[in-house]
Order: sequence, then structure tokens, then C-alpha cells
Amino acid sequence: MSFSELGLRADIAAKCEQMGFTEPTPIQQQAIPIVLRGGDVIGTAQTGTGKTAAFLLPILQKFEKKPGRGLRVLVLAPTRELANQIEVECRKFAPKGITCAAIIGGSGYGKQIQSLERGVNILIATPGRLIDFMEQGMVNFNGLTTLVLDEADRMLDMGFLPAIKRIVKAVPKERQTLFFSATMSPEMEAIAMQIVRDPEFVSVGSRGKAAHTIEQFAYPVAQQHKMPLLLELLKIEPFERVLVFTRTKRGADRLATVLERWDHRSNRIHGDRSQSQREAALRSFKTGRTNILVATDVAARGIDIDSVSHVINYDIPEVPEDYVHRIGRTGRAGNTGRAITLVTAADELSMRAIERLTGQAVERVHLPNFGGEVARPAAPVKSYRSFGRGRRRR
Repeated sequence: MSFSELGLRADIAAKCEQMGFTEPTPIQQQAIPIVLRGGDVIGTAQTGTGKTAAFLLPILQKFEKKPGRGLRVLVLAPTRELANQIEVECRKFAPKGITCAAIIGGSGYGKQIQSLERGVNILIATPGRLIDFMEQGMVNFNGLTTLVLDEADRMLDMGFLPAIKRIVKAVPKERQTLFFSATMSPEMEAIAMQIVRDPEFVSVGSRGKAAHTIEQFAYPVAQQHKMPLLLELLKIEPFERVLVFTRTKRGADRLATVLERWDHRSNRIHGDRSQSQREAALRSFKTGRTNILVATDVAARGIDIDSVSHVINYDIPEVPEDYVHRIGRTGRAGNTGRAITLVTAADELSMRAIERLTGQAVERVHLPNFGGEVARPAAPVKSYRSFGRGRRRR
């Protein structure tokens, strides 16, 4: 199936092909026709499935050739990185005359105020900064026709529900609403149903299930040996780019410092880093100047890099759904990826909760000398010798 067959105009379809997108992804095949005909959508799709284009392409097609300066589309995103990424995609695909801008926390107000004063057709915003501008009377929603909530599950996890309710109340009731989430619990669906009207449901993959292109392994380890085990894994794994997840900002700083001492080209990204520092870290990671990026869950939203070969959970996530978000950063764009989780005895219950969510037993791999105990024989265990060095991504 081609983009033209989904109902997209020839110029938009041609731009997709120019950028190397020859065939729509499953979420695009499902969502684009619904958005084009004006229907509301509740969509479940993991990171890296082409979700952003699934709503952006049909939205752009619905603009008239000279849309003027008025705000027509509002896209809410949980993090600065994701908002910036959506803005980049919007600028790539937008026909001449359609303007888009991002307003995000952590950046100065000056340029964002200028964008609003000049007039913008598609506004991508984090909820907190948007509320700031709403309170200053700088955002006019009168002409708004479309509201998009991207990675809504993360926005709710971050405590943005009151802000979202306030924003939804402020926008016109007669609108199209597109609600996308990586996971869809009954609670999440109940919240979505309060925002959308007569939605159509689209879903790619099983809820909470990791992509089949990702090989998953858990390494039992004693707490005091986690750092030595990580350093060992970085020796034996044939990695290209590695995302290492920690639970805390302090943990990310500490880990990045240790990696630098061991001559690894690493950087870190978390909420206490300035916007310029976060952007510089991402740019360095994308270009290959650094090949290890240490991140917290919140900061990692919006990281859109196809060549991440490994995700390492140095700390197991507190919420099982975050495991799916984390490892979804690898195994993208047709590549295979490896997801490795360090599991202490105290983490074993959390690991089992992850396995129940995904419906997949994560293989335990025991390396000697790191103090880990395989707590459950139900998952197959390999020694390092039989485990080998893994497959390189093509």
C-alpha cells in the first residue's frame, strides 16, 4: 500500500517518498484515513511506529493553501524533546505557507512569544508552558479545529491531568481530537473517552507488548556489582549506540561520570539539565560523537534515533509500562535491537510484573563473579559462553 492509496495528496505522498518513506506503517495505514475524514481517534502504538506522521500528514492535507495566521491545530506532548521532535517533523512535511512552532518549558520566553505574535497554524506545546501563555492571554483558540494528545500516558504519569483538563475546557467543543498513547489501560481509556467524541480505535501490536525486533535479556546481579557488570557488558556487547536508563537524575549524573572515567564517550540527559544541554547531548548522540547516552524516563521521551542498538536498564523501572517505553527505543526502522536489564534480588518482583504485562518471559543470562542469583528457573538461562556476542544490526 502506498501513501497515495490512503488518500493523501500527490505532493504530500511525493514528499514522503523523497524522505525515504516508501510504504506506510501499520499505524499510519489505520489512522490516516480516519483523520482525513474528520473522525476522532484513540490510538495505541509504541514508540518508533510512525505515530507522529500518522496524525501530522492528514492534518497538513486538511489545511487550505493559504491558511492565514490563525491557530488551527494544537499538539500536546509530555516533554520538551518530544515537542521539539514533532516540530522538526512538522517543518519537514508542511507545505509552504503553513507555520508550526513549539512552546516548551526550559527555554526562554522571547522567541516563543515572537512565534505566537507572528501567528502560528500548528502549535506543539508541553502542558505547563502552554498554561503559562494561556494565563497571559497570549493564545487564541477560537479558530482551533484539531487537538492532538501525543504520548498521553506519559503526560498523565507526569501529573499533567489537571493541566490537560484545563486546556481541553479552553479549546472549542466542536473539534477533531486525536488521542495517542503507547499503552492503554482501562483507566487511560476512561480518561480518553471524556475528551474524544465517538472515536475510532486503532492499535498496533498487543497492548504492553514489546516489538518482535527486540531481543530481551535480564542479568541477575548483586546491588554492589551493578557498575562493574555494566562496564563488562559494554566490553562484550557489540554496540553502536546505547541508551542506559536510571531511575534518578542523580543516578544518571553519577553513571555518566563513571563511564567518562573509563574512557567511554558518554553524556546524560535528565530534567535538571538545561534545554541547551539536553539538545547538545542529543545532537552529540545522533551524530556519533558520543555513543552512550544515560537518561531518565521523562527525559528520554522524544528521543527519536533509529540507530540505537542497545537499551540497558541499569535501574529497573518503577512502572512496568515504562519498560516497554524504554526498550522501544531500539529495534526500530527494520533493525534488530537488544534490551538488557540488570536485576538485583530486590528487583525480581518488578521483573515478574514486567513479564506479566508483556506476556513474555525475559531470558536470564548469568555472568559469573557478579553475585547475581537466578531467582526463577522458569525463564531459560544461558551461560556467557553459550550466549555469545549477539548479532550485529544490519
